[in-house]
Amino acid sequence: MLKLGLAIVTGLLGAALLHFIIILSLPYFSEKDAYTRVLAEGERHSFHRLPDIRDRAGLVQDDPFVELSVCAYDISQGPIRIYARGDVPFWSLGIYDAGSNEVFSINDRTASNGVLDVVLATPVQLTLLRKALPEPISEAILVETQQADGYMVLRTMVPQRSFNAAATEFLSQAVCAPFDWRPRQQF
Repeated sequence: MLKLGLAIVTGLLGAALLHFIIILSLPYFSEKDAYTRVLAEGERHSFHRLPDIRDRAGLVQDDPFVELSVCAYDISQGPIRIYARGDVPFWSLGIYDAGSNEVFSINDRTASNGVLDVVLATPVQLTLLRKALPEPISEAILVETQQADGYMVLRTMVPQRSFNAAATEFLSQAVCAPFDWRPRQQF
């Protein structure tokens, strides 16, 4: 009976110590999520190219055949448009909410004419857009998301050095910006 009591007390003390350590380490790990790191890259609604070595936010592009850009977004005030075109062998876009859950993905093989043209909006914003679809986005893919905050990752393939210039141009001209089709209307 004494051994059983000692085992129970040891187990309870061990569990308490483990919970204490987890609670103290939460602030360290909660500031290291992908969304927080993308926010640390710079201002929202702008693509930021990732370097080949780990940057101050802890992000890096570690594949020598892929170039990456990230963009944090906030659609609480209105939809955003993601647009890019260029002569690259392959590109893909992944859109994630603040919890790093994938909202949408597309690549050049599934896009119309290989052009990236996406409008990201909340359900209410999307309903208003569909009622009077403006000409500039008549061929854009309309994507709905429940959460207003998130980030996206734009990738392009660079299979040889000769593709570096095209990849640089594609990523530097990519747009991730608010789409003001009704400037006086607040969503």
